[in-house]
Amino acid sequence: MPLTPKTSPLTRRSLLRALGGGAVLGGLAGCGVPAAYVRPGERAVADLSARDKRLTWANWPLYIDTDDDNPNRRPTLEAFEKRTGISVKYTEEINDNDEFFGKISPALMNHQQTGRDLIVMSDWMCARFVRLGWVQEMDRARQPHVAKYLDPQLRSPAFDPGRKYTVPWQSGITGIAYDRRRLGREIRHVSDLWASDLKGRVTLLSGLDEASALLMQGNGVDITRWTAADFHKVCDQVEGYVARGQIRRFTGNDYTKDLVSGDVLACQAYSGDVIQLQADNPHIRFVVPEEGAELWADSLMIPDRAVHKRNAERLVDYYYAPEVAAELAAWVNYVCPVPAAQDVLAAAKDEDTAALAENPLIFPDAEMRKRLVIARDITSTERVEFAKRWNKIVGL
Repeated sequence: MPLTPKTSPLTRRSLLRALGGGAVLGGLAGCGVPAAYVRPGERAVADLSARDKRLTWANWPLYIDTDDDNPNRRPTLEAFEKRTGISVKYTEEINDNDEFFGKISPALMNHQQTGRDLIVMSDWMCARFVRLGWVQEMDRARQPHVAKYLDPQLRSPAFDPGRKYTVPWQSGITGIAYDRRRLGREIRHVSDLWASDLKGRVTLLSGLDEASALLMQGNGVDITRWTAADFHKVCDQVEGYVARGQIRRFTGNDYTKDLVSGDVLACQAYSGDVIQLQADNPHIRFVVPEEGAELWADSLMIPDRAVHKRNAERLVDYYYAPEVAAELAAWVNYVCPVPAAQDVLAAAKDEDTAALAENPLIFPDAEMRKRLVIARDITSTERVEFAKRWNKIVGL
């Protein structure tokens, strides 16, 4: 089927809300409460996949391709169902990492089924699931596309070496967006946000994980091994910028509105959002600062006691076929975890679709990749302490 780009102004990543009360629940579970941890031998149940051709998949809103004429149809998913005979119940029920964690954690903590065979969570939350033993190891022998095509830069995060339990669904970059025409100059460094001509015209992300990593990189910190002292230094700095009126406010998805209106000239932003904003305003730029930026991923996991494990593994592998990954990338516009999809897009007959193959925010080039880093995850103990301080600054 033909590849067609999608430029909806609303995206899955834009729906992330600031870290809230879920930190307490996450801290309790992550600290190793005896009843919470599930040993490897207790995670699987009899797999019904061979005789029960179905599975249930929970994802975020606006995070899969849809038909231009009928948003209730999902072309790549329908093609999988037709090819395999597996029926997929697809639900867009994840709007916040902590909220969904709270929704399914009682079942997982008590060794019960969640009613879902596949879920998508941000990697910092995936780390919590892996530590708790709440996800099953995937059989990579049944996933040749994943083994062959997964982006090398995403293959072995610290929380899941070798990606045994998680597989990236989509990836992205947290960097800086700005309006070049209104600002009248380039932004190249994190420190450029604190220039006098940007006073009151800067926003930062309200989420702890998203905001702090980039700010630490601005201080020259290696975010693969940052310390509590590095975090608190950033907090001290941000408190000072707030007091001086440099920061207009902390935002969730609404930073895009501020940037479009001109109320804000520069802001922390997600790469996928900016691609979509540029469709209407080519003067909006996205920069990976010279000090670097965070490369993140939202990943697929098979929860403990899922009863359609093999069907789920088959679906994951299907989306790693380059032609399927290309079709998905053309719609969601985030960093594609399948670099081989770039050649598929480049060969598209539609010029706008083919042009996506050259977009470094979907397929980062070698120069950009040198500045992209996957941050170490925040431990459960740290998260309670850090969230308390960060949320006070943000006003949550």
